[in-house]
Amino acid sequence: MNSTPNVGLIGLGAMGAGMAQSLRRAGYAPHVFDIRAEVAQAFAAEGGTACASPAELGTACDVVVSVVVNAAQTEAVLFGADGQGGITPHLRAGSVFVMCSTVDPNVSVGFETRLAAQGVWYLDAPISGGAARAAQGQITMMTAGRPEAYARAQPFLDAMAAKVYRLGDQAGPGSKVKIINQLLAGVHIAAAAEAMALGIREGVAPEDIYEVITHSAGNSWSSTSDNGRR
Repeated sequence: MNSTPNVGLIGLGAMGAGMAQSLRRAGYAPHVFDIRAEVAQAFAAEGGTACASPAELGTACDVVVSVVVNAAQTEAVLFGADGQGGITPHLRAGSVFVMCSTVDPNVSVGFETRLAAQGVWYLDAPISGGAARAAQGQITMMTAGRPEAYARAQPFLDAMAAKVYRLGDQAGPGSKVKIINQLLAGVHIAAAAEAMALGIREGVAPEDIYEVITHSAGNSWSSTSDNGRR
């Protein structure tokens, strides 16, 4: 394994694109893959390498960051789907897979167990902060995993996040805290919507409600317009 690890990122969506940009801004040259080949190629045109498949990325990288939507897509990235092989057989022993999706904690535990059988370290590492913060390297990561995984991946986590919380030494706690965060975020969004509707029914202009509330004690992170809702 290289003395200076190579990093790769799978999934250049609203969050993943910003995280890849943060890695590049920190001086790394990330390998990237997205099902939209043109998106990966556009990223690589400014630095980094576009890969034609997750397998190609896995072969090249010591740390792989997965920023896909859900457990099903993570399963496909790792172990394959629809007749296509996954990344796992191409990962070297001692490499690290960083799972950033919101999934059932038991599913994350299962991913860790299956990768351990291949000699691959795993970080349960859901994210929060929205697209704008991702592009600034200012997201929050709720992580759990073995010390060996952190030893390899920590510089890349620090490049992508303002806060990297270490919540346990095996998978599960990161995903549990992310679900708790999502439950609270849902409550805040619902309450903000109800408050806005009440103000409009009472004849107040919505832009005035927004301006006042976002500068007063009734504000919450979910009320602002630039948080990306993740």
